[in-house]
Amino acid sequence: MFVLLFLGCAGRFQSFVGRGICIIISAMEMPSLLNDRYQLQDTLGTGGMAVVYKARDLMLERNVAVKVLREDFSKDPAFRERFRQEARAAANLSHPNIVTVHDFGLDQGHLFIVMEYLPGTDLKALIKQKERFSVSETLELMIQACGGIGYAHRAGLVHCDVKPHNMLVTPEGRLKVTDFGIARALSTISPDELSDVVWGSPHYFSPEQAGGRPPSPASDVYSLGVILYEMITGRLPFVASDSTELARMHREDKPVAPRYYNNSISSALEEIILKVLSKEPSSRYRTADQLGRLLLGLYDTDPESNQNMSFVHDTFQGARIPQPSVNGGIVEVTPPQTPIKAEPLTNQPKSAVPAPVTAIPQVLPVEDTDSYYYEENWEEEEAPIDWKTWALGILASLLLIGLIPFWFYIYIILKP
Repeated sequence: MFVLLFLGCAGRFQSFVGRGICIIISAMEMPSLLNDRYQLQDTLGTGGMAVVYKARDLMLERNVAVKVLREDFSKDPAFRERFRQEARAAANLSHPNIVTVHDFGLDQGHLFIVMEYLPGTDLKALIKQKERFSVSETLELMIQACGGIGYAHRAGLVHCDVKPHNMLVTPEGRLKVTDFGIARALSTISPDELSDVVWGSPHYFSPEQAGGRPPSPASDVYSLGVILYEMITGRLPFVASDSTELARMHREDKPVAPRYYNNSISSALEEIILKVLSKEPSSRYRTADQLGRLLLGLYDTDPESNQNMSFVHDTFQGARIPQPSVNGGIVEVTPPQTPIKAEPLTNQPKSAVPAPVTAIPQVLPVEDTDSYYYEENWEEEEAPIDWKTWALGILASLLLIGLIPFWFYIYIILKP
C-alpha cells in the first residue's frame, strides 16, 4: 500500500513537472516579435490553449497584452475559429467594463489577439487573498461586472463563461470582463436545442448549461450570482470533487442562505442573491443590467460605500450599444440608432423555459481561462491540498529508504 501511495504522489509530481516543461518549451519556441510590431516581454498567464504576454506596441509606443494561441491548437481549424470568434466578438464591444481588443493576426504560425494591458490581478486571485469581501467592496466590483456583462446582453451576446478568473481588477478598483471565447449570439440560439457536451466552468455555470439546455442572458446572471455569493460568504455555493456531481448540484440542490455564513448581509441583498441562484431562468433577473441596477441601489444606501468611486455610478451610462448580426457563425456588431432597454422579468414568455432534460450531458471544463496573471483549471480551483496523501507518500518513501541498510545487513552479515 505504501508503495502505491508513493507511486501516486510521484505520478502527480511528474505531471506537474511535465506541464511546466511543456510551458517552458512553448515559451522557447515563441518569437520575440509578432507582426513586426509587438515586442513580447513577460509571460502574464498560461493556459491549456493560449499564453498571455505583456508586450510593447512599437508603433504606438504603449504596453499591451498579447494572447497567443498555442502552436498545436493553431493548426486545428475548430480552435482557430473559436479564437477568431473571441477576437471579433470582444472587438465590437465598447464599454469601460470590458477589456478592449486592439488587433488580431497570424504571424509565423501563431494566432494572436492584442488587448489593452491592465496592471492588477484577476478577481479570483483577490478572492483567494481576502477570502471574504465587505458588502461595499462586493457591490463596487459586482456592479461593474454586471455593467460589462449587461452591455454584452444588450449587444445580443451571452458570455457563457462568467467567472472571477475572467474579470480583471486594477489597483484603483476598476473591473473589466474578458474572454468571450465561448460567447454565443442570441440570434443563433434555439430554445429547443439540446447538447450532449457542455463547455463551461462547473463551479460557475448555470443549471440549464449543466443540463445541456440553451444558454440565455439569465444564465450569465446565475454565474454572476455564484460570484456574488462567493465574495460575500468566502465560499462557493456548491463544491464537489467532479464535474458530474457539480452539475447535479447546480440543477437540484438549494444553496445555503448567505446570511448563515455572514450575518452582516442585509435581508435585501440575501434575497437578491437567492433569486439569481434560482434553478429556472424565468425566476431570475433576465439580464445583468437588471441585477446591476438593483445592486447599485443597495450601494447608494450603504453607509460604508465609497461614493467617490465615480466609475461605479458611470457603469450604466454613456456606453454605445451595438446590434449583433451573424455572418458564417461570427458575430458582427454595428451601432444602432436607439438604446435597447431590458424588459421586466414578468414579461418573459413561458415558452422561453425549456422542458427538463433527462439525459446527463458530458461536461467539458474550459481549461483556457485566459487570465492575464495566472490560470487554473476547474479541478484545482477549490480542491484543498491532500496533506494526508502527501504525508503517507513521504512516510512510504522513508520506509523504502530505511529498508536499504536492512538489505545490506541481510546480504553482508548473514550471507553464508
